[in-house]
Amino acid sequence: MNKVITDGITLMPPAFADGLDVWSSEDGTPGSITYDSDPNATLISADADFGTCLEVLKSQDTQKVRSMGETPLLPGCYLRVTAKVKAISGAFPSVRIAGWAGGAGGLHVDGLVEFSDSVLLDTYGEVKEVTAIVGGGNRFGVDMVWGRLSIFGHFGIDLTGPNGGVVRVEDIVIEDVTSVFLRNMMDVVDVQDYGAIGDGFTDNVAAFEAADAAAAGRDVLIPEGIYHLATTVTMNNQLRFEGSIDMPDDAIFQLTKDFGFNAYEEAFGDETVALKKGLQALFNFTDHESFDLGGRVINLDEPLDVHAAVGNHDSFAGRRLIKNGELRARNTSGWDTEEVVQSASYDIDVDRKLLTNVTNIGTIQVGSLVEETGVGREIYVHDIDVAANTITLSNPLYGAAASQAYTFKRFKYLLDFSGFTQLSRLVISKVDFSGIGLASGLMLPKSGITNTVSECFFTAPANRAMTSIGTACQGMNIDKNQFLSNEQGLEVAQHVTIGFNVNTNDAKIRNNRAVRFKHFCVLSSAGYIITGNHWFQADIQGTSTRTAGIVLADNYAKTTITGNYVDNSFIEWSNEHNPTPDGPGFSFSGMTIGNNFFTVKDAEPWFRWVKIRPVDAGHFINGFNLSGNVFKCLGSAIDRVEEVDTTFSVLDETKTQEFTMLNNSFTNVNFPAANPVKAVVSSINASGQWTADFANKLPFGLRAKNVSSVCSRGAILTAASAVHYNVPYTQTEQGTNQSEIKLNWSTPVKGEVVCTVHAEEITSI
Repeated sequence: MNKVITDGITLMPPAFADGLDVWSSEDGTPGSITYDSDPNATLISADADFGTCLEVLKSQDTQKVRSMGETPLLPGCYLRVTAKVKAISGAFPSVRIAGWAGGAGGLHVDGLVEFSDSVLLDTYGEVKEVTAIVGGGNRFGVDMVWGRLSIFGHFGIDLTGPNGGVVRVEDIVIEDVTSVFLRNMMDVVDVQDYGAIGDGFTDNVAAFEAADAAAAGRDVLIPEGIYHLATTVTMNNQLRFEGSIDMPDDAIFQLTKDFGFNAYEEAFGDETVALKKGLQALFNFTDHESFDLGGRVINLDEPLDVHAAVGNHDSFAGRRLIKNGELRARNTSGWDTEEVVQSASYDIDVDRKLLTNVTNIGTIQVGSLVEETGVGREIYVHDIDVAANTITLSNPLYGAAASQAYTFKRFKYLLDFSGFTQLSRLVISKVDFSGIGLASGLMLPKSGITNTVSECFFTAPANRAMTSIGTACQGMNIDKNQFLSNEQGLEVAQHVTIGFNVNTNDAKIRNNRAVRFKHFCVLSSAGYIITGNHWFQADIQGTSTRTAGIVLADNYAKTTITGNYVDNSFIEWSNEHNPTPDGPGFSFSGMTIGNNFFTVKDAEPWFRWVKIRPVDAGHFINGFNLSGNVFKCLGSAIDRVEEVDTTFSVLDETKTQEFTMLNNSFTNVNFPAANPVKAVVSSINASGQWTADFANKLPFGLRAKNVSSVCSRGAILTAASAVHYNVPYTQTEQGTNQSEIKLNWSTPVKGEVVCTVHAEEITSI
């Protein structure tokens, strides 16, 4: 590109023959003394070498010959100033190209180099050529670097050295030599042309912003070097990187046209720094709502603390999307679990989520898993108050001692958001969290709402695929993810890894697949929709112990588990996170388990698919629908599909209400159960009282509390074989287990009846 050609800009100063009133013996600025009528200057009309030229007698220490015209110096342009000079007589001076740098308002720009190297005139009549290149950028070959503040110059020559010599000067030539420096000038603006210096410490913010402003849709080139940016910079055009960027942690690099990991990796030359800077921009810039990892595999040596990377926000509520890439742990010690044991006090009557009098509290980290007797599954440190010596937990404890030692384990996560107090509408999609058995996957912030994790892979996490330490899981969507355990080759009894946990209400868990975790998920509150998932332990485990695929840790579930494939694992419903119900009459309630496929292979007869596990006394079933499921056992048969785990306590069978277990399909199950259950009760010999035990027919070992119908099958006959038309009255809750009913007839009879028996109370009007 040549501005003389493309823009019609005049660079050449006038010829000497056009008059010496536009040539100055000073700087060339308005008001300078000119050579017009100067006795030391003469026009020579027919010099053998120069034609018409200027002859000057050197009479000053620095004899200046400067054009009075303002030669424009445009950003990105480089000018070459050339002069041919020869000595005629007297002392031999030296000659150099020189200029006066002008800025806005015609003011001088101070602090610049305004002359080139000197050339000695040492032979009379010998033509010497002096030349210099002037421009804004500090490039190799540029003699006079004038930066972006200089917008014009008064150019010419200086004669230095001894006085008394006479020299002749040919017309001075100024030409655009930008093409020597800039490649592809039609689509690139170079930051060096606006004063950027890639030395690693000079602040280039102004140069970058000026280049970006001038680009106007063209690419901005960052050439070789390390360009320090001391403060936040927003670039509105696409960038080409040959060099790299260096910035403080709290300075943000915001790219409006090329916002994605690849651009940040090119900018910073380091995967981890690029990811941090990209996430920092994502949570600070309103021009973009998503950060694309560009399908890249990003290797991390240690957890990425997103809150620390963002640096200036504790909360954020706008939608933000991180998508399309893989985060992979490198084999370093940065992923080692940090574990401490400290003592603390606990009083459920004071605060159900508070540990007090914690010893050495400074050694405990937010996000640590808490373990000890009386602590339920997936209890985490939510907050630490060092001054008060207290720890707030993610959920209450079910049976902790008033004072005891606790183990605190801080797992390390590829992406750790726990530093945020609140983060809502975060979406993570199509990201592979590859822990390679060293790192856990994702830790959520302390609180938030409607966050989403979709179409992600959690591959070989070390301890947890995803963890919530607070309420950021409220209204969360967990959709179409693959949870692939690192414990594929281990027997189920050796599994320790958990897919994820949820601590609060309204999560939607849909269409996920989980392979061989200890638990697919642990759910601590209520209001869950769990549908279309497939979780399993292993179908090659033989008769070894299976574990729960889903653990529901609050008795008031308000949950539907529908249309899932439950494979070689079971559903466990506990109240370990809510040992004291919030109100009368809740207890184990609000649960629907329907239309699922339950499968197990070669299990022991005592294996069960659905377990209720009360951790304290007084609880009962108070709203449970277990219907429309398919239970299929491959290999040897199991006894039942359901049971109450009495490790800690039993259910109060006297209070069972609103419990339905109907229309299930059983294969290879010895004692299929239902409620209400219909069964044939018969007596071969005439008897006034028939007794039937429904222990193997009613679920969860519940009592036979009510009989809603007794319908004869054929004639009921007396001992004399006469037809008997009266109906019996019933007695319920009979026998040692209170699972028997008695049919009392007005006279001894024999025959068959169909009885409908209920395990729950039937209320009166």
